[in-house]
Amino acid sequence: MRIKVTPKILSWARQRANLNQNDLLKRFPKLYEWEQGITFPTLKQLEKYAKKTHQPIGVFFLPEPPKEELPIPDFRSMGSTSYGQPSPDLLETIYICQQRQEWYRDFAIIHGHERFNFIGSKSINDDVIQVGNEITDTIHFNLSQRQHVRTWADTFRLFVEKVEEQGILVMVSGVVGNNNYRKLDPEEFRGFVLADNLAPLIFINSNDTISAKIFTLAHELAHLWLGESGISDTRINKIPNDRIERWCNQVAAELLVPMTNLKDVYNVENDLQDELGQLARRYKVSTLVILRRLLDMGALNEETFWNTWNAELKRLLEIERTGRGGGDFYRTLGVRISKRFARALVISTLEGQTLFRDTFKMLGIKKNTTFYEIANRLGFRE
Repeated sequence: MRIKVTPKILSWARQRANLNQNDLLKRFPKLYEWEQGITFPTLKQLEKYAKKTHQPIGVFFLPEPPKEELPIPDFRSMGSTSYGQPSPDLLETIYICQQRQEWYRDFAIIHGHERFNFIGSKSINDDVIQVGNEITDTIHFNLSQRQHVRTWADTFRLFVEKVEEQGILVMVSGVVGNNNYRKLDPEEFRGFVLADNLAPLIFINSNDTISAKIFTLAHELAHLWLGESGISDTRINKIPNDRIERWCNQVAAELLVPMTNLKDVYNVENDLQDELGQLARRYKVSTLVILRRLLDMGALNEETFWNTWNAELKRLLEIERTGRGGGDFYRTLGVRISKRFARALVISTLEGQTLFRDTFKMLGIKKNTTFYEIANRLGFRE
């Protein structure tokens, strides 16, 4: 039995998934005829096509392609430049996080968690230095604590840990769910935040550089203090046109490299490269963040800034490219979905409040043995 699908929906689904006909012809030899309305797929073929294009099967029974918009504010636009249609990978990642947030919010209510007073406690008219200090004090991530870590990767892990200790869910992943074949593009987005006074959630694209991930996390924290959900493009070498993004960038920079402190320790007599390295080690951030702060301080002119920035970016990307590798599934899962969220989900499931079926869906797993190993890794014993 063939399904009379509107041809333009087949084309729309393919284009939405960033696929061309040649990518699919081997698996769907009649695709050209389907898109011309000459013939139609069988139900089995349509199910496979839906899976390949990351669409629910029901979409193909609609008379017109659905209009899709980001479910949260988009702060990525730079002037008249638009990021266009969001990819299915981005949309699904936001939907997954919204589902997890909704579940965790119910969990927090059931267990009598207090609402967070800092969510939405500030406005863009507040002083960025004061807000940066307040966030630092709230999450206990000051300069003296950073002195105990050696690398930027260790700094990022500590940063995430400190944020999660305050009840904020931090999910760091480079794929859609647990699908390693669907990688998230940092050129499309670096992170987003879902503001909520019971279940605040920050998502960081782990395919970005470590230095960028540190800055993105700080930026999204500023969004929470504003109480503003949104998707961000936190490029520290650019000044956003949007006032909210500009304010969040300034708060993030102040949180990571306090200007007053930087003025006290910066030595203009030193070679710039030596000084960048020394300051990066002191603040446990990348030389790119230091460069931006020196520009803000007026210690560099724009020509020197851009020449040094481009050279440093190339060097850092090469270092990270050679250092990346795989990891343990269970350890990685805790990072991808937030250890705080994972622990709450395991507790609720073991107590019988959440069905195993629903838990498996939120964790992206299929087997009981996998669930119990996750529980074991989180410190739960049978």
